[in-house]
Amino acid sequence: MARARIKLASIEIDKINQICFDIKSIAEKTGVDMRGPIPLPTKKLRVTTRKSPCGEGKASWERYEMRVHKRLIELGADERTLRLVMRVPIPEGLNIEIEMVDN
Repeated sequence: MARARIKLASIEIDKINQICFDIKSIAEKTGVDMRGPIPLPTKKLRVTTRKSPCGEGKASWERYEMRVHKRLIELGADERTLRLVMRVPIPEGLNIEIEMVDN
């Protein structure tokens, strides 16, 4: 049976958790088997810069970090379920990939 693999990525974890909850409720309503949300490793993007623009004076540094949170959900590929998942409103700043996988 074919399965749908849904990958979610965002810098805001609240948006990911909300979409995961929405997909989980759709899976429960339609009775499709669901695996996940499986948390994938968080990617941490770091940038360190000198505070002083000219390079003179005290050697103080500013550290910036952006975290990209990721989740993986697997659903049974029911046509009705996938249609409902496609209608879920995706908030700004959330990346979603839906891939069909044969088992």
